[in-house]
Amino acid sequence: MTEARLFDLNIEKILEAWESAHAVRELIANAIDEQQLSDTNDIEVFKADDGSWVIRDYGRGLRYEHFTQNENAEKLQNSGKVIGKFGVGLKDAMATLHRNGVQVEIRSAHGEITLAQVAKRDFADVVTLHAAVQPPSDPTMTGTMIVLRRLSDEQMDKAKGFFLRFSDEDLLESTKIGDILRRKPGAVARIYVTGLLVAEEENFAFSYNITALTEPMRKALNRERTNVGRTAYTDRVKQMLLSATASDVAEELARQLQAMQSGEGSDEVRWKEVAIHAVRILSVSGDYLFVTADQLMSNSSAVDHARGDGIRIITIPDTIQQEVSGMTDLSGAPIRDLGQYQSEWNNSFVFDFVEPNALAPGERAVFGQAQAIVDLVGGLPARVHAVRVSNTMRVDFETGSDALGLWDGATNSIVIRRDQLSSIPDFAGTLLHEVVHARSGYDDVTRDFESALTEVIGATAAAALATNAVPPAAVEAKFSLRRMLGR
Repeated sequence: MTEARLFDLNIEKILEAWESAHAVRELIANAIDEQQLSDTNDIEVFKADDGSWVIRDYGRGLRYEHFTQNENAEKLQNSGKVIGKFGVGLKDAMATLHRNGVQVEIRSAHGEITLAQVAKRDFADVVTLHAAVQPPSDPTMTGTMIVLRRLSDEQMDKAKGFFLRFSDEDLLESTKIGDILRRKPGAVARIYVTGLLVAEEENFAFSYNITALTEPMRKALNRERTNVGRTAYTDRVKQMLLSATASDVAEELARQLQAMQSGEGSDEVRWKEVAIHAVRILSVSGDYLFVTADQLMSNSSAVDHARGDGIRIITIPDTIQQEVSGMTDLSGAPIRDLGQYQSEWNNSFVFDFVEPNALAPGERAVFGQAQAIVDLVGGLPARVHAVRVSNTMRVDFETGSDALGLWDGATNSIVIRRDQLSSIPDFAGTLLHEVVHARSGYDDVTRDFESALTEVIGATAAAALATNAVPPAAVEAKFSLRRMLGR
């Protein structure tokens, strides 16, 4: 048998905190890197019949020279593709395994390597760890086989757990920056860099595999590959989420947004730009109405109408509602808030108009007072071309009931609900209410509208006092307008 050549590993400091699992992690990472760089078959990790664990790749074969590398130029050039970058990881692994009593044998077409404790040359009192290199038993062998004896199954399982490929993660979406993964129930979220676990997050909604590295992240991937700070990968996680379009991602972010109302919710949705993007993704993926907690209470009728239309209600924080109001989703369609929903509903509504000659005699008599009523306030505004009657009316989203009347700018007409023709006070009050809307352009329950309504009441009173023979319509309209102040 040929005497082994001894190669001093010159390891100055052993990573005392490392277990055997951390060392095996490095060996698996090197095998995966070789697979990626040489574009060869998948690596294999298996337990042999004799109880030893085997890590096998089909690349170019490990040489003893790999123990001399300080920084691997090939790996640095492919940093977004491979896991490692420093040759010291291999030496660290050898030293850790030796310290923990695990026997290591490396086989390739370039030789067979084991470990030995030998005195340094010319310094018999200094014993260091050496690689004992012998000629290959199979010079035609493809790739590298690492045999680990006396390694526990528990340590191997822990080592494999550092890798995305062995972790059975559920991929939700791939982006140009990396992969968004479903967080496993009951487990912490995991942060991978090119498939290697570098951190865990208690309050993330997803796990992530970052493949496009930044310079700060490369620097943060220290020798130990553990305890990588959040600041190193926060930007990459944000950019992944801002690139996401998958409905599964949006649905989970929506759940987290709603959880924020009770002081919970994941850290991702506390980043405003991510929360806004979540609304934009979700909006395009289905029928949703985005409201705040206050709107959910104060506009319960509108919300109930939306639910009745098959629309899902998503509660979002006030700050996010303010940002997305008037914004479009990823398809370019408006994001549906209460205003947008009311507009959609109104645009889809069809009036059931009734011509004057189809009214009942009593209704015709009331409707015939329309001109006399509007004359009390100076007549109809020029923009109003007609006063019409409809059996049906759009919903008043403030009250949840059908509106009594409305000013319809699309057709330049005031529309009165038919049941308002049951009496002069009802008809006059509703008609003049809508005249104020048409004249002022203001919405209900606003200070400007109340001011405009007060002016109309004053004009009506003045018209009534200017004549000794007050028309019955004017008298009843005056009292009806007083009632309107409270509605």
